[in-house]
Amino acid sequence: MTMSARRSPAVHGTGVSAKGANSGSTEAGAAIITALLVVALSAILVSGILWRQQVQIRRIENQRLAAQARWVARGALDWTRLILRSEADTSAGVTYLGGVWDVPIAKTRLSDFLGQIGEVRAEQGSQTYLSGSIEDVQAKFNLRNLVSIPAPGALQLNVEQIQAFKRLLSLLGLNGELAKTVAVQVRDGLRQSATRFQMSNTGAPAPAPAPGVEAPQIAGAVGGNNFTGQPGLADTDDNANVAPLQMTSVDSLLNVPGFTPEMVARLRPFVTVLPTQTAINMNTASAEVIAAVVPGMSLSSAQALVARRETVFFRNVGDVTLALSAAGVPSAGVDTSLMDVTTSYFLIHGRVEHERAELDRTTLVYRDTLTHTTRVVRVSDQL
Repeated sequence: MTMSARRSPAVHGTGVSAKGANSGSTEAGAAIITALLVVALSAILVSGILWRQQVQIRRIENQRLAAQARWVARGALDWTRLILRSEADTSAGVTYLGGVWDVPIAKTRLSDFLGQIGEVRAEQGSQTYLSGSIEDVQAKFNLRNLVSIPAPGALQLNVEQIQAFKRLLSLLGLNGELAKTVAVQVRDGLRQSATRFQMSNTGAPAPAPAPGVEAPQIAGAVGGNNFTGQPGLADTDDNANVAPLQMTSVDSLLNVPGFTPEMVARLRPFVTVLPTQTAINMNTASAEVIAAVVPGMSLSSAQALVARRETVFFRNVGDVTLALSAAGVPSAGVDTSLMDVTTSYFLIHGRVEHERAELDRTTLVYRDTLTHTTRVVRVSDQL
């Protein structure tokens, strides 16, 4: 009994110590887990902050590279404008295929250009590449010609040009009746534009029909009435609820009822939209465009004319008239005001690759026929 009583407190005391040890180890484990969670959460927050900082740094670098690419493209544009002016000075204003402007620039390292002019920092352009070409847009049919301005602010549908555009559509296998629809769309888009006060490049109003000669009548347009004796002045197309946007490119044809993306792609090599009325450059126009603008000329005759033009280009409109007469086109049906041998509007296509930045720039440039000075009409960038 005595030993049993003595052992009892010892056993009881040992049990209390075990419970305290278990409780202490549990608290220590919870503290370790909490510390690990805090460390993990801190690591996640810090990594997120570092990631956002890295993204911001990368974005700033991309903006810097894009800005540098734009400045390189601007310098290349100035150089191209100098080429256009020098070419006009040396060729007496005649624009023809095979000139200096018609030579495309293949992908070339910028340092090669800088090294040729003795630039001491030429090695800085070792990661920058340039390429591009110049396009004569007056070699295409200008949709702006569909509307003439006999007086400032007066818009008149040009019947002759509509007929020419109708012939072009037919030659390309498209619906020729859409020509009047496009003309109405162009005129309605010009109603609220400041360019409705601009005359043609020559400043002369559109020729009026001869006395006693009735203007041609064309019907079947969508969104417009038939022609009258005063086309564009007596039409009643002002009752539209919403005025259409002014055409600025060939893609604007998608807003015209009856046109599909496939049709616009088919027309793109032969059609353009310029700010003013322009003549067709017979030295650079395709056979399809020549056959469309010259009444009574077949596509085969136009192709033969283009083939002969590759040997000797036209130096003046008189040469064009003689060539058309030799092709069997009656001189009475040729309107020489619609033809020219020089060009005022050019599209400059340029591409700049500056490290990670890639810039495609398309610039419409106007060259004055008298002074040969150039100015930028509009710029379109695509990064």
